[in-house]
Amino acid sequence: MKPRIAIVDDDQNILASVSIALDAEGFETRTYTDGEQALKGLTDDPVDIAVLDIKMPRMDGLELLTRLRRDSALPVIFLTSKDDELDELLGLKMGADDYITKPFSQRLLIERIRALLRRVQLADENGDASADADSAVIQRGDLILDPARHLCTWRGEPLTLTVTEFLILQALAVRPGHVKSRDQLMDAAYSDQVYVDDRTIDSHIKRMRRKFRAIDSTFAHIETLYGIGYRYSEG
Repeated sequence: MKPRIAIVDDDQNILASVSIALDAEGFETRTYTDGEQALKGLTDDPVDIAVLDIKMPRMDGLELLTRLRRDSALPVIFLTSKDDELDELLGLKMGADDYITKPFSQRLLIERIRALLRRVQLADENGDASADADSAVIQRGDLILDPARHLCTWRGEPLTLTVTEFLILQALAVRPGHVKSRDQLMDAAYSDQVYVDDRTIDSHIKRMRRKFRAIDSTFAHIETLYGIGYRYSEG
């Protein structure tokens, strides 16, 4: 089955050119011109990845992602304004998996989509590989991670994590107390040659901490070792 990609942008030229390029590369595309239209379409007809422009009329990409994240871990790539760091940071803090600044090359977008699909596949394969093993479910105190079903709970309460967040947390929780550098977390979550900077990993970590603290205000198990990296502490 062809991977299904949704493109959401109010620029008809971008919708047309990107959808043609993706179709030529073997993807199946859905196009939407605003957030409200996309929210209904993605709810009724789910896709594998959504590419969202941030600045759109009626409902912008940030609001669309907020609504999608209420009950979906759909992988998302944001399109942001050139050199607009605020857009990038907001997108990552809200749970986007990646971002590309405009203007962008279609080849770059296609490679980022393929990279994100590989991360989704990696998460699925990790779950399948351990499905019959004793370690299929990772339990660290009040934390339970089930890779086979992409489920995370803290003190019995479920957390909705993106694919990237789940892979980062899994990499930390597999060996509690052991420090993971940002490079190691990039390798665990991205597993390809797509470049991301330290800020991307930091933003995913901050996002995860907020999700845990929404359930437990005292949560402090993802520790920062400044200049070194991160570790998961069971204590």
